[in-house]
This record gives sequence, structure tokens and C-alpha cells, in this order.
Amino acid sequence: MSFQLQMQCHKQPDVLERILRVIRHRGFTLNTMSMTPSHCGGKIELSMTVSSPRPAHLLITQVEKLHDVVALRCIDTTSNTDASSY
Repeated sequence: MSFQLQMQCHKQPDVLERILRVIRHRGFTLNTMSMTPSHCGGKIELSMTVSSPRPAHLLITQVEKLHDVVALRCIDTTSNTDASSY
């Protein structure tokens, strides 16, 4: 299954490394990624597409625990439904 993660994070030098490490440790594969500055100062917007046969909640619950992640939205791209929302 494929999922799109849309996140708003604090702009820190190592935030992307932490998110990518969680994705890898939870058994997900990163397919695409984009990052842009947020309209809110000091934050970035991340959009990632990940895939795995594992359920999305195994990844979502761990990414939400990261202290630099302000908001997270997960969209199941195989069925086009929200798996989680801000």
C-alpha cells in the first residue's frame, strides 16, 4: 500500500533525518519527497509518499511522537482516503 504523509515541522537541522529514520525502522520505503518553507515562520512543510504492506498506523503513531512534528496528515493513496488528520 502507498501513503502520502503531509507534515508541518519545526525548522531544525536534524528533523528530516529523524523522520527518515523512523520511516526506515518501521519498514516503510520512501518513494517521493518534497520540502518547502511554511507560511508560518520557523516551520517547514514536508510531503512524502511511502509504501509498505504494513498498516499506516504503525508509522503514523511513531512520527507523531517526534517533538519537531507539529501536524501530520496521512492519505491512503491506494483508496484515496484520509488515514489520519491534523
